[in-house]
Amino acid sequence: MTLFEHDFVAAGSAEPPRDDTGRMLQMMTGYWVTQVVRSAAELRIADHLHPGGATAADIAAAESLDTDSVFRFLRACASLGLATSTDGERFVSTSLLDTLRTDAPESLRDLALWGGAESHWLPWGRLSGAIRSGTTQTKAALGASFFDWLATVPTEAEVFTNAMTAMTRGLAHQLADVIRLKGTEVVVDVGGAGGNLVQTLMQRHPGLTGAVLDLPHVGAEADASASSLGVTDRFTFVGGDFFEKVPSGDVHLLKFVLHDWDDDACVRILRNCRESLEPGGRVLVMELLVDEVGTPGLQPLMDLNMMALSTGRERSLREFGNLFERAGLTLTRTTSSASLVSVLELAPSDPRPGQ
Repeated sequence: MTLFEHDFVAAGSAEPPRDDTGRMLQMMTGYWVTQVVRSAAELRIADHLHPGGATAADIAAAESLDTDSVFRFLRACASLGLATSTDGERFVSTSLLDTLRTDAPESLRDLALWGGAESHWLPWGRLSGAIRSGTTQTKAALGASFFDWLATVPTEAEVFTNAMTAMTRGLAHQLADVIRLKGTEVVVDVGGAGGNLVQTLMQRHPGLTGAVLDLPHVGAEADASASSLGVTDRFTFVGGDFFEKVPSGDVHLLKFVLHDWDDDACVRILRNCRESLEPGGRVLVMELLVDEVGTPGLQPLMDLNMMALSTGRERSLREFGNLFERAGLTLTRTTSSASLVSVLELAPSDPRPGQ
């Protein structure tokens, strides 16, 4: 039996392979699908096919593309369940592809662009190097650390920021459902980029004052988001570095921040948060929690993502506990959300006088 006589089902197909060879082939070709999805997002294929469909010639004319190549691409999309065609010429989007529409609620387009972006893709291609050396591969792949490289390539930085905003937009309400607030606090979203999480909390609590601390270049996006959500009068963007200083507040939010950094860096961030808390204040850490070995899920794969791209990692609750102890913080509550993200509530272990 030859290789291609095995039960091979393309990665991304709804039909699973029935044998180990087919399953392995599906895993091996997974990156093909990543680039199909990214290309569909970049070329706005979902927009072109919605609502009435389009031919390859229509899309080629609109985007200045090669017609034959567009047809071959649409044919592949149809094989993956991203499009359908009754005559082999005109293609219509499916609900799956519609998640990439620019006007779709909670659109995944920005995440798809990031998933196959150069700054993400190239370090992953050196994953074995990360395993051999125990170090991130961004410098080998890109010539600089991840965030330093983004600072020099504005187009990639924009893709990354938009992707993080899109991810937060999808999570914000699920996290807001389980975050306990009095409703009158000053809440600082540390490393909060566009500020969607704290601004969602502000919408729910009209007495809440919110702020985002992040690098200056994302300030315009945060201010625009606050304006669109109608919370400008209670919102402030602070350009700065959470390794240096964190603005004072009653609640500090750290969403998907600690997983970007090694243990020592995390402790430094947490200590800065602790030192700037108002009396009775809390730190809320929102992260994936790594479960027991062998548990299926996103967390172990996301951990490899951090291995390839950054000095960070995904952590277990015990590993987080060690960081909190070093930073002078005590875990007081762990709350699951409707997503995979848990909310870890922290309080100072030895409050300063007056707290």
